Amino acid sequence: MPQAISPQRVWRPLVIAAAVAFAYWGVLARLGRFWWEDENYSHGLLIPFVIGYILWAGRGRLAALPERPRVWPGAAAVAAALLMLWVGTAGAELFTQRTSLVLLLAGLAVYFRGWRLLRAVSVPLLLLLLAIPIPTIVFNKVAFPLQLFASRCAVWAMRMFDIPVLREGNVIELYPLGSTTTKRLEVVEACSGIRSLMTLVTLAVVFAYFTNPSDEGGKGGRRFEVFRRARSVLIVLAAVPIAIVTNAARVSGTGVLARFYGTEVADGFFHEFSGWVIYIVAFLLLFAFGWLLDRFNPARGGGPGGEGGVKAEAVEVPVATTTTAAAAAEGAQAEAR
Repeated sequence: MPQAISPQRVWRPLVIAAAVAFAYWGVLARLGRFWWEDENYSHGLLIPFVIGYILWAGRGRLAALPERPRVWPGAAAVAAALLMLWVGTAGAELFTQRTSLVLLLAGLAVYFRGWRLLRAVSVPLLLLLLAIPIPTIVFNKVAFPLQLFASRCAVWAMRMFDIPVLREGNVIELYPLGSTTTKRLEVVEACSGIRSLMTLVTLAVVFAYFTNPSDEGGKGGRRFEVFRRARSVLIVLAAVPIAIVTNAARVSGTGVLARFYGTEVADGFFHEFSGWVIYIVAFLLLFAFGWLLDRFNPARGGGPGGEGGVKAEAVEVPVATTTTAAAAAEGAQAEAR
């Protein structure tokens, strides 16, 4: 006969979830509104669905983990999270309030189930952390150097086509064909590529998780475990230069076309169309990088080009993941303004 489920195992998670929802209701409501209004973080609207799918798909594995509570570390993390919430609320600092939620969830996992559960839910927690808007001062510190880099790349590309151009900071001046006066192209904050950067990094985490290989034949051993971890880290790190370079290519293309078709291309069909194309190219480059890493999988039996032995984990990629890419591409349409 199946064992009866203890009432405590049913009511305890519900009570904890209700307490967390009560404490963070205002924080979550403002965060959801921010995702809806700010194009830089519009991908955050889909993150809860991706996290929910990951947890639901792995519910059996999570339930099978041994319960080894770590009371003191977990309680310390929960206390620190609540202190961060109080300080952030008193100082009207939203980033502190929002990150305290991630710390609280991590602390609860350690308190009730131990370190193994924390490792098992590390990807959902990381996705939630990536969906939290960074402070404005940090955002500007990152965006402005990216603006300068994109403008330098645009000037370099235009000079390759013998186009007379002058750059002053993030402002580019050029003579469109048939014009007797110079026109200005400004690489504004939306053109910096930080939107594509944040979205592509988030998508890289999802991509690395759902394409993580499994050693079905047991051929890889310890080397395979090292490969799995390194593969995930390298895919996420590769998203940074890919996002920066593809955005710079988009700004460069806009500058070159502005010479022949006027500066209106920065706001016309090319601007709308290039947002989709460049983001698709960025994801394809990320996919190609993951495929290249898989050529060195030690479980393949023979290194690069060796005969098979490893297959990807049998995890269905959710519709929300595909929608994340579509939403990200739509958000990237404002990049080159």
